[in-house]
Amino acid sequence: MTTVTTTPPVRDWPAPELRGTDFDPVLAELMQEGPVTRIRLPHGEGWAWLLTRLDDVKLVTNDARFSRAAVMERDVTRLAPHFIPSKDAVGVQDPPHHTTLRRAVAPAFTSRGVERLRGRAQAMLDELIDAMLADGSPADLTERVLAPFPLAVVCEVMGVPEADRPRMHEWTVRILSSAEGAERSEEAKGAMCGYFAERLRERPDVGSALGPAEGDSVLGPPDGDSVLGLLAAAVARGEVSTSEAVGLALLIQIGGEAVTNNTGNMVYLLLTRPELADRLRTDPALRPSAIDELLRYIPHRNSVGLSRIAMEDVTIRGVDIAAGDAVYVSYLAANRDPEVFPDPDTLDFTRSPNPHVAFGHGPHYCVGGMLARLESELIISTLLDRLPHLALAVPEDELRWRPGALIRGPEGLPVTW
Repeated sequence: MTTVTTTPPVRDWPAPELRGTDFDPVLAELMQEGPVTRIRLPHGEGWAWLLTRLDDVKLVTNDARFSRAAVMERDVTRLAPHFIPSKDAVGVQDPPHHTTLRRAVAPAFTSRGVERLRGRAQAMLDELIDAMLADGSPADLTERVLAPFPLAVVCEVMGVPEADRPRMHEWTVRILSSAEGAERSEEAKGAMCGYFAERLRERPDVGSALGPAEGDSVLGPPDGDSVLGLLAAAVARGEVSTSEAVGLALLIQIGGEAVTNNTGNMVYLLLTRPELADRLRTDPALRPSAIDELLRYIPHRNSVGLSRIAMEDVTIRGVDIAAGDAVYVSYLAANRDPEVFPDPDTLDFTRSPNPHVAFGHGPHYCVGGMLARLESELIISTLLDRLPHLALAVPEDELRWRPGALIRGPEGLPVTW
């Protein structure tokens, strides 16, 4: 174990705009400097600890001595000027109440619940690709498939009617973009929260334990098993407040945008490294492990997410972290920990084991992780099988990545086939 005898200096981390799947050079330097460093991000006050090794990331994210809830009382150094969650958001709750919130929607995200959506999701994906093929080449794959498909799936799970889905997408983009400005982002967040609050008020007192009744559609979750139905039932039982239900609904809804950006990066890598795509076409059995490796390899966000506060003095790798200190973990760095992933900067579709933390770890593990993985699997397999000659329609250096986005992804992917 590494022993540190001096306090590391505070490093400014401007989190610059990066292209493609480029790994943040500042984060790479911080990883080289040591497993426990100190950083100052563009907004907020003071500095924070940064942990980059997989074992340490798992320790902090699963340790009650580090609190998400305590962040709400502090102006912690952070990436975004405005993306500060409300006090009722599940992302800043600690167990045991955090566990209660997640349990309210868990039936929608079990293996059985996610698999029940596979057929409907495949049908929606095929419809989008059919329409794109009918209109002819070239086309923007992000606009035609990668954006509308995850949006349709998450709305299906949420119980959001098809007519409301375009504004869901608009609100999500504005919420997740620091380039939009704090005022427009907060307006979008308020609008989405208002929408979900109204939908919850409209719902009857439904029971989530009954399961699908005879005659329920098998194409999507029945009313009581949608996220909004489950949340309404939890509110009616007094397990969660309406504001907590709204905050959780918002978190799940905007998660669909992460799938758009992640799959955009996956397709970008396969189009710019055609030998990888050819391998997955000729060896379909390799695709599940390839998805895991792509999830590990792709820097799915800029900088770091929400911090935690140390609730007591803790020593990690010889570094004394004092009670009250802000602590960040980097899942991106943990996924390239050379002690766990040999040759971590190489894409290896046969990598095994692959204990990546692309969906987080501990109590705050992404509630929709299995759903997101299913969507990525469907998109990649369907594109490989249905469009064997898929290629970029423009030179690679003409592609643009979303400016000011907390979740990295291409603005568009012009393709031919």
